[in-house]
Amino acid sequence: MSDITADVIDSQSVLETPSRAAIALVTLALAVGSFGIGTGEFVIMGLLPEVANTFGVSTPQAGHVISAYALGVVVGAPIIAVLAAKMARRTLLLLMMAIFAAGNISSAFAPSFESFAALRFITGLPHGAYFGVAALVAASMVPVHRRVRAVGQVMLGLTIATLIGTPIATFLGQILNWRAAFMLVGGIGLATMLLIALFLPKDRVEEGASITRELGALKRIQVWLTLGIAAVGFGGMFSVFSYVATTTTQVAGLGTAMVPVVLALFGIGMNVGNVVGSRLGDLSIKGTIGGMMVFNVIVMTLFSLTAANPIMLCLCVFLIGCGFAACPAVQTRLMDVAADAQTLAAASNHSAFNIANALGAWLGGMVIAWGFTAAATGYVGAVLSVLGLVVFGISIALERNSRSA
Repeated sequence: MSDITADVIDSQSVLETPSRAAIALVTLALAVGSFGIGTGEFVIMGLLPEVANTFGVSTPQAGHVISAYALGVVVGAPIIAVLAAKMARRTLLLLMMAIFAAGNISSAFAPSFESFAALRFITGLPHGAYFGVAALVAASMVPVHRRVRAVGQVMLGLTIATLIGTPIATFLGQILNWRAAFMLVGGIGLATMLLIALFLPKDRVEEGASITRELGALKRIQVWLTLGIAAVGFGGMFSVFSYVATTTTQVAGLGTAMVPVVLALFGIGMNVGNVVGSRLGDLSIKGTIGGMMVFNVIVMTLFSLTAANPIMLCLCVFLIGCGFAACPAVQTRLMDVAADAQTLAAASNHSAFNIANALGAWLGGMVIAWGFTAAATGYVGAVLSVLGLVVFGISIALERNSRSA
């Protein structure tokens, strides 16, 4: 805290001339939180059989808790952002992490499947609000030309979670008990609270902040279009990822032992994409979003055409993970188009991503149910990416028209 020259953030939660060390510490605190959220969201996917055995339900039934968490994200992000309009961002971040930590620790002690599902829903509520506010805080600490990179550094915790946090928590849950995995995630939430309390200075609520002003974001067509880019354009990534294990074993003919390797390549791709995309976004936010949509169309089509070849499968899965490069740019564009209703818009981005997750998995599963191989999910992803590109084009066209009017 001694490295931060001001102990109050101004009306936009901007830290006044913080040192590099201060920025690094705040970013670390926020990234640890995103690491915990990412680990908690995905660890259940590897522990469904254990959860099913504990509560005496089938594995597909146990999978309903994944949907419960996602529903919590979709519902919680906009509601919390609006209700907390007059809350200081530091206070809101601490509250979100408290709910997240309590939800995961309580999940570890759930006595029944119904209570476990309800707790997963509650745990998902702060997800979007945390990421949205954390992105706003990170962007406020740096010059304008480094905003996307700052947002990407916070999201780095999420991408690292897919590569390191989730496998470790899953392994812990398998050798001990699935409840231990959720205790670990809850512990990460508590650690985040401590780091935020130590390194993020107190801020004051922006003058004029209100529920009405935050709801004003819903009147801006550019906010809806940007959310549409996320909800549709990123559905392709989830369409492929949801069935990548099936593609690996049934299409490429690889053994089940290779599935973790392929998943790791996807995680590596997400991390590379996040880092590279953050830098590209600082050069051109619009160029990064549009360019990555085109990139996704090409890569996902190539995935479907070459998935039977193990080498090409691995390469394409890595490149599809790199498609995450557009995420920091989309998050930052939401801040730009939301004007004075940034909290609601930024938080809703993660609701949109969870819609993309559900949409991609649903459409991918539908294609497989029609009799196509799992490799066809790449075509689904390519179509969704094209639709995302169309939405982006409409957004840019309307923006240009409004400027010329």
